[in-house]
Amino acid sequence: MAEENDDKAAAAAAKAERAEKAKAKAAKGKEKKRDAIKVEPLPEGYVPRLLGRYNKEIVPALMKEFGYKNAMEVPKVTKIVVNAGIGEATSNPNLVKAAAEQLSDITGQHAVITKSKKAIANFKLRGGQAIGATVTLRRLAMWEFLDRLVSVALPRTRDFKGINGKAFDGRGNYTLGLKEQIIFPEVSYEDVEKVFGMNISIITTAKDDVQGKALLRHLGMPFRN
Repeated sequence: MAEENDDKAAAAAAKAERAEKAKAKAAKGKEKKRDAIKVEPLPEGYVPRLLGRYNKEIVPALMKEFGYKNAMEVPKVTKIVVNAGIGEATSNPNLVKAAAEQLSDITGQHAVITKSKKAIANFKLRGGQAIGATVTLRRLAMWEFLDRLVSVALPRTRDFKGINGKAFDGRGNYTLGLKEQIIFPEVSYEDVEKVFGMNISIITTAKDDVQGKALLRHLGMPFRN
């Protein structure tokens, strides 16, 4: 009887130890995720550098260029959507998690993992399978990201000669394709398991592509044509 009680006590202790280890592992994973997307709080009354230049310099310049009578007519950026698709996700799901963490580091905002809406047998894709990550930026976070994109990231592109100035949608919105996430200094090359590209869509209130392009050109977009 004593031996049976000892066995039960040992089994209970082992079970409790396993539960404690699982709990600690889960807590560590959550902590790591929080660290990956942690954003320092902005000072009270803070105005991003590019937003300040837009209000002081770009708005008057566009009013003069297009003859706007009211500053409210001047086109502005309303949001930026960053999408990354991971083709190898069908064979290695961990790549999507890593891409989402890196996208969070790049944008300063939590990235949402996107899933396939239907199964495609030819691509070995199942319905509801994680295939990429996306972030939608607005307000201050949008201006901060746009400033870092045009001032830091794009010039770090290999053999950079400017970006395509014809990738507008006819309504003043622009989509830029990048081949490598490592052009952003927030991503450490040593920690990258897989290099992936992304599409960056800049949504504006411009009435047409001419006004949309003028707005982005004044904001620092290095168009080559």
